[in-house]
Amino acid sequence: MIEVREWTRGDTARLLRVPTSDDDKYSRGVVALRTGSDTYPGAAVLGTEAAWRTGAGFVRYVGGQRAGDAVLARRPETVVGTDTGRSRVDAWVIGSGTDADSRTDAETAALREILAGTARVVVDAGALDLTLGSRAPVLLTPHAKEFASLRTTLRLPASDDEHRAEAAVEVAAVLGATVLLKGAATLIADADGQVIEVASGTAWLATAGTGDVLGGVLGALLAANPHAADAEVAAAGAWLHGYAGRLAAGAIEGTPGHPIVALDVAHALPHAIADLLA
Repeated sequence: MIEVREWTRGDTARLLRVPTSDDDKYSRGVVALRTGSDTYPGAAVLGTEAAWRTGAGFVRYVGGQRAGDAVLARRPETVVGTDTGRSRVDAWVIGSGTDADSRTDAETAALREILAGTARVVVDAGALDLTLGSRAPVLLTPHAKEFASLRTTLRLPASDDEHRAEAAVEVAAVLGATVLLKGAATLIADADGQVIEVASGTAWLATAGTGDVLGGVLGALLAANPHAADAEVAAAGAWLHGYAGRLAAGAIEGTPGHPIVALDVAHALPHAIADLLA
């Protein structure tokens, strides 16, 4: 039976890096996102917003023009453009708001190039199918249906809720990756068999776009913590995201809270971080 570690508020606070007078925008972490699509441009906006609000010092958006225009309209601090060959990138976020079935050959090639690099990569939604054979350190963030599809792609048998931890470890081992399996209780598994459970959120987070926000949070924390274990950074990101959701929904100290939208969660991130660091 796999031993599951419960992640805590204190564990999360350890990985929130407070800038000092010696920091600049680059040392605080550079995040690049290749997310969103003409169908779902909002995914790019949500992920970019979350990366900024989690504390990234520099955020680039590399994607389609419609999504790029939406990102600039919302967050003009973002550098939008395709030239990352000479640009520093500490962490990538790819796949959010995209669909593998409608992906062009050019987009596939661009994503494979990212996955062949050295920067850590958060892989979501429409890029999950490309992770087999990746050379970059990857953090996969599937929800239950995406996870089932990924297991099919990897020719692994179907799994059930009772064996989520074992199934997540199995995928992590096959891919040599870290897997963040979303759910009411989020599980993070790495290729060595470590499993962490995060249960800091609220059911109000079950709404469109919150996964895109999580991608931005994870990208920012990976960029800011280059020497920390991917699984621990992923757990911190999931805990912070869940706590921001609770703050946004007013679901604190046993109160039921209220409906939220994904952008509310991004807006609550600085308040969640301030509370954790107090």
